[in-house]
Amino acid sequence: MNPEPIIQTEAVTKTYRDDSVAVQAIRGISMSLVPGEFTAIVGPSGSGKTTFLNIISGLDKPTSGTVRLAGRKLSDMTGTELSDFRRDHIGFIFQAYNLIPVLTAAENIEYIMLLQGIGKSERRSRVDAILKEVGLEELGDRLPAKLSGGQQQRVAIARAMVSRPSLILADEPTANLDSLTGSDLLDMMRGLNRKTGMTFLFSTHDRLIMERADRIITLKDGVIVHDTTR
Repeated sequence: MNPEPIIQTEAVTKTYRDDSVAVQAIRGISMSLVPGEFTAIVGPSGSGKTTFLNIISGLDKPTSGTVRLAGRKLSDMTGTELSDFRRDHIGFIFQAYNLIPVLTAAENIEYIMLLQGIGKSERRSRVDAILKEVGLEELGDRLPAKLSGGQQQRVAIARAMVSRPSLILADEPTANLDSLTGSDLLDMMRGLNRKTGMTFLFSTHDRLIMERADRIITLKDGVIVHDTTR
């Protein structure tokens, strides 16, 4: 029996208006992702990778087609419902880390759980555990400005995973890191994926990610041209 997909898209399109010209960023993409996958979406700049990730997460709406996340149709939700659903089901890892500068590493990780109404003792327990998991147990009280780029991205990864979402979306997560730091972080994410069964979907140009991915989906001009599972 096949598992229920985490993500399912059906004939998704996205058209932008550039002055009077219609630009088709996504041209009818249908795909699904099942729990536990470690998948990379790849392709040249302008191929539609980030647009597709934004549509999957509900940050952007498709022009046509359907997106389901954890069995729910995103277009059926109100703005508040979608925001809450995204908070509870998706963890985001960004190229620029997007940490809150006035909060410590531990407070950045804890923040999403505060929004979810999780109790203080449970929050503290999860933060301590994930800090240890990402190798930052001694640095939880540091502000982002006092951390290296690699350490900040470790905090971002911990923040994305600590609420135990269905899906982690990572948009060029290694782009601002040197190759050694990026490689170490990817090995860590791969290990966490295998340990927790959490689903990862990357948008990337990075060959280091492609080498570790179980599945590579290649976009060109807004369509899937290859979908390879290894």
